[in-house]
Amino acid sequence: MNRILVIHGPNLDLLGTREPDVYGRTTLAGIEASLKRIAKENGAEIESFQSNHEGEIVSKIGQASAGFQAIVINPAAYTHTSVAIRDAVAACGLPVVEVHLSNVYRREEFRHHSLVAPVAVGQVTGFGPQSYELGLLAALSACRKGARS
Repeated sequence: MNRILVIHGPNLDLLGTREPDVYGRTTLAGIEASLKRIAKENGAEIESFQSNHEGEIVSKIGQASAGFQAIVINPAAYTHTSVAIRDAVAACGLPVVEVHLSNVYRREEFRHHSLVAPVAVGQVTGFGPQSYELGLLAALSACRKGARS
């Protein structure tokens, strides 16, 4: 059974109330429930982790290869700033799919550049909570194909 680690970056614990015009009203718990259902339907399992702290995210990525076959990550603001998260993704040896709720390319210019995307197997952006669902399906596909970041 494939185990997928889902990592939610800073401020994603505020989903549902934080800038609903940008991020919608779905809560993090709602996203995770949907992902668990999709994982189960596909004979997989997920574990979710949310942190507002860069070092905790880096550590979680670094430990992932011991128990997971892929990672789905929304690095949130760290997408554009964290060389440490980028390097952890590059080093982890797992397929990693980057996801974003909003279409970052329709937002402020600084959001148009991802440090993570070049070392991920792919990126899903702009579909709201469905970005996570599509990202999970992409991660499961990458596991079947043996893809690596």
